[in-house]
Amino acid sequence: MRIGIDLGGTKIEGLVLDKDGTERARLRVPTPQTTYEDAITSIVDVVRELERQVGTRCSVGLATPGAISPATSLIKNANSTRLNGRPLHRDIEHALGRDVRMANDANCFAVSEATDGAAAGCQIVFGVILGTGVGGGIAIDGRPITGAQAIAGEWGHNPLPQPRDDERPGVRCYCGRMGCVETWLSGPALRRQFAERTGRDMRATDIAEAALAGDTAAADQMELYCDRLARSLAVVINILDPDAVVLGGGLSRMTQLYNRVPELWKREVFSEPDSIVTLLLPPKYGDSSGGRGAAWLWPDA
Repeated sequence: MRIGIDLGGTKIEGLVLDKDGTERARLRVPTPQTTYEDAITSIVDVVRELERQVGTRCSVGLATPGAISPATSLIKNANSTRLNGRPLHRDIEHALGRDVRMANDANCFAVSEATDGAAAGCQIVFGVILGTGVGGGIAIDGRPITGAQAIAGEWGHNPLPQPRDDERPGVRCYCGRMGCVETWLSGPALRRQFAERTGRDMRATDIAEAALAGDTAAADQMELYCDRLARSLAVVINILDPDAVVLGGGLSRMTQLYNRVPELWKREVFSEPDSIVTLLLPPKYGDSSGGRGAAWLWPDA
């Protein structure tokens, strides 16, 4: 059996999958807000408890924010900043006394949905995280693609494609660049844009619900959001040509995305409109995909 651990900023969630992908145990604990070493201890404790519950030693995969730098083997680009510059992979393996496979959480999301999730059976899958940030991961034949800089799939820190006059130069992203896709498509960005246009402060998913209920201002905002998402994903499709794009994160619950965005990306994708077969799909496993994908980093366990 295989254990998958999803290391988040506020929670550590572990689960056990058997050879058929059936979940056999699950455990969630708060992520320690104290030290890096305490986080290592909590991960080890979760693994030990899950193995106690299922009565056997398991393979271990870990989904983590950020990525392992190919140059230094240290964590980089993690929004849980105390992980940055740390040899997390080495330290977890040392603490557990065994090999551990580790990948970025967005890559694990893509692996999960490509293996036995919404895009099961698809060769090339792009997994999108739309939440407090905008992330992405790539799975090909169910395996994560990391890349030379360990940034494969990081579409959120490219500029918004084909910006209109009122979209230039955009707002400054935390990465230091102007007008990143993340500054247009994250949940906080949608909330900010709607407040600027209407003076109404609403969560992103509430804006989507209001639009479905007939709120004209909300519907206009959602049309802008769908247009920007379509433009941004069209660039990914033109480069990667995936069989499926699976949306994850809190904004994946905005149901209008799945019909409207594929209609809008027809204008942008380098293909005849009737030949665009890439699917835009909601996730099968939602918040559990990170842990499931981490477990599937050991496909033959």
